[in-house]
Amino acid sequence: MLRAMLALAFLTGAVAAQPCCGPITPAARHLSEILDASNVEGLWLARDHVNWETGVRDRDTDAVSNGRVATHCSAFVAAMGERLGVYVLRPPEHGLALLANAQNEWLGSEEARVRGWRRVTDAQGAQTLANQGKLVVISYASPDPRRPGHIVIVRPADKPDADFARDGPDVIQAGIVNHNKWAAASAFARPAGTWPAAVSFFAHDLD
Repeated sequence: MLRAMLALAFLTGAVAAQPCCGPITPAARHLSEILDASNVEGLWLARDHVNWETGVRDRDTDAVSNGRVATHCSAFVAAMGERLGVYVLRPPEHGLALLANAQNEWLGSEEARVRGWRRVTDAQGAQTLANQGKLVVISYASPDPRRPGHIVIVRPADKPDADFARDGPDVIQAGIVNHNKWAAASAFARPAGTWPAAVSFFAHDLD
C-alpha cells in the first residue's frame, strides 16, 4: 500500500511539473538571446527621457507625463519590434506620451492585421506561440485615456502547469521597475482586476 501511494505521489508530481505550453524551439532560443541583449534593466529607465530606439537617456531632466513619472514600456516594445523586423506603432506615427494605449488600439486594427499581427485567444496560447519563436505581446489600455496603459513582450519559458496557472506567461518589460524576466500576473497587478481579464494578446511571426 505504501509503495502504491508513493508511486501515485510521484506520478502526480510528474504531471504537475509538465511544461504548460510546449517545448522551446531553436527559434525561441534565438528570440530569447535578442531580448536578453536589450539590457532592459539598464536602459529605458523610468524618470529618464530616452531615445525610444536605444533606451539611452537623451536629456538631463526627469521626464514626467500627465503629472506621472514617465515609463517606457511602449518604447521598449517598439524598439524590440524594430530589431526583430516587425512594425509596432511607434514614433513618428505616434508620440511617446500614452503610446501603450495607442498601441493596444492599433494592434487590434485592420492595419496591424495586414502587417502580420493577429489576436491570440488567451495566456496559454500566448506562451505557446512565444515558445515557438513568435513575437508575442500582452497589452492593456487604460479606461481613462489620460492615464497610461501597459505593454510587455512574452518570453519563451518552460513553465510547469502549476506555476503558469499562478503567474501566467513570463515577460520582459520596461516600467516603473524594468525586468528582464517577470511574471505577467505581476506586470499587470495594477489596477486591480487587470490580469487577466482586461489584457489582450497579440502575436507576429518572425523570419
